[in-house]
Amino acid sequence: MRRAVHSRDILPIRLVPHPKIISHPAKPTITVRATWEGEQRFATGRHGGPTARFDGTAKSGQNPVDALVSALATCVGIDVVDILGKRRTPPERLVVDAFAERRAEHPRRVEHVRLTFTVDGEGISIEQTERAVALALEKYCSVAATLAPTVVLETTVVANGIAGGVVRQPGSTWSAPAEQEEETV
Repeated sequence: MRRAVHSRDILPIRLVPHPKIISHPAKPTITVRATWEGEQRFATGRHGGPTARFDGTAKSGQNPVDALVSALATCVGIDVVDILGKRRTPPERLVVDAFAERRAEHPRRVEHVRLTFTVDGEGISIEQTERAVALALEKYCSVAATLAPTVVLETTVVANGIAGGVVRQPGSTWSAPAEQEEETV
């Protein structure tokens, strides 16, 4: 049996102030200057900060593509060290070896990068390090996010001398040319 609802039956509405929405300031844009130093050499960096030398011939500094691959390796490496440290298994040593493949035609962009993480330290395991690498690539490394999904990233972890398998990182839409696919089948 239904009963009529009367105003006396309704609980008073308590007005609660809306929580303040705090807007997070956008990350500042990055401003660097590349100053030509002759031939194919440039000094580049942020105003008032350290500079790096880039050299198109790779004689007196990294060429720009080497620097891009180095930026990826160091960006992921920094995050892996931080993640492992937060797990209370800080690495004693980390080396990231990068191997990149470029297109044969111009523009000779990077299409595939293999990163090998050799990490040593007490309590370091392959599983934890692979998870740290995946987390760094998926969530934290801005260089990897900039390259995704057009660059295929594969990783291998060597933890305390024990090698894990090759992991093809998710997020890439690139696929091998037909002749390469036939060879791998």
